[in-house]
Amino acid sequence: MLIFPSKKTTRLSLIFLSIFFSTVVNAEQKKPNILLLLADNWAAPHASIMGDKSVKTPTFDRLAREGVLFTHAFCQVPSCSPARAVMLTGQASHRLEDAASLWGKFPAELETYPALLEQAGYFTGYAIKGWGPGRYRGEYHKKVNPAGKSFASFEAFHSQVPDETPFCFWFGSHDPHQPWNRGFDYRGDLDPAKVHVPAYLPDHPIVRKTIVDYYSEIQRFDHESHKILELLKNRGQLDNTLVVMLGDNGWQTPRGLANVYDAGTHVPMAVRWPEVIRPGQTGDKFISFEDLAPTFLAAAGLPVPEAMTGSNFLPLVSVLAGKELAWRDAMFLERERHANVRGGDRSYPCRAVRTKKYLYVRNLAPELWPAGDPQVHHAVGPFGDVDNTPFKELILSLRDTPQMRPFFELGFAKRPAEELYLLESDPDQIHNVAAQSKYKTVIDELSRKLDDWMEKTDDPRSVDSKTDLFDKYEYFGGAAK
Repeated sequence: MLIFPSKKTTRLSLIFLSIFFSTVVNAEQKKPNILLLLADNWAAPHASIMGDKSVKTPTFDRLAREGVLFTHAFCQVPSCSPARAVMLTGQASHRLEDAASLWGKFPAELETYPALLEQAGYFTGYAIKGWGPGRYRGEYHKKVNPAGKSFASFEAFHSQVPDETPFCFWFGSHDPHQPWNRGFDYRGDLDPAKVHVPAYLPDHPIVRKTIVDYYSEIQRFDHESHKILELLKNRGQLDNTLVVMLGDNGWQTPRGLANVYDAGTHVPMAVRWPEVIRPGQTGDKFISFEDLAPTFLAAAGLPVPEAMTGSNFLPLVSVLAGKELAWRDAMFLERERHANVRGGDRSYPCRAVRTKKYLYVRNLAPELWPAGDPQVHHAVGPFGDVDNTPFKELILSLRDTPQMRPFFELGFAKRPAEELYLLESDPDQIHNVAAQSKYKTVIDELSRKLDDWMEKTDDPRSVDSKTDLFDKYEYFGGAAK
């Protein structure tokens, strides 16, 4: 099994797909529509088909049943703007210059799948939240978001798609981004007493109520997605549409968003395209956000640019899938600057590798606070890489009590240079065993894998782990009030 797909593997996959998709296009005389249904900070496993017994996600569940549920889908970087930049470009975040940071700018020279599809005749657009937050300029983008032209809604977009023209649409919901105060009408029978509280959060009434508020917005996103799919169904276009529904990061909890633990990187993902994808599949391969752009381009019969580090995942699940295909056996994760919350505009650089058994984390500047400085530097507030939520307020307000101190240590305290978690016995990743000598061989092996990936993808930190390159990128987010 390959850790990182080789260029040869990628070329073979593209040859396979060019033959396959040319057959589909010739038979149907049209290219597929491409629809991305993107939630804002929706973490796995918070979907009913993924085993959550509280939240109800009938639309997501339907897509999974009629297509494939990817159980190991990860955002490659747990921060909003860079995660979306990875989706758009098909490249690892550290290759994207300013776009590797939240509230940066999107370099004009970066190719995006919406632009490439538009050049090939697709009608493209997005609604609500595209790439961002940040700034974009350049020959193609100008005042156009890298996700495409802005529309008030999918209905408004769809009404302008010319006849016989394939479309590419990005539905970027604000749900379930905090503050979780928009989902009251979708609360249903959610019961705070019955929700699951992960081990990195205290089991407290405020935490349980907040989880319900978050779940209600997941259910609102699911409903809004249903309306889009129904419109396509009623107009006879659904079955010729490649639909991908997923979250852009983990949820906004301590150890969630802006952290390379599963709470920050593992997201729900379902894909439906009945003309190509066999229904009822559960895929356990590691899917990275880098893979979306190559997949969309291949589905449209277009070549995948050499710069893209991701791979087309359709051969894994297509109707023609047969023998086992070479694919990554680990997920590689990273982060740089999230909010500008440290003295000197410092990043908190991490690189990590996640396998089925282990999560290995390398903190490249362990002298820094992972959650941001305890005092305000520029943006957000104290410990500003943890968003302001009832979770954060509760833990910080009681941080010196015996009951709450362990949760403060987990979410806000400084961390060692290396972390290792045993996923079978510690799925919430709260017991770091890196210092135990019996795991030295495991750490050495995972460290080599991580080094290999960093080198192959031209990570600046593979040359100089202490580089200040990412600290120097301009930050356009507002100052804390």
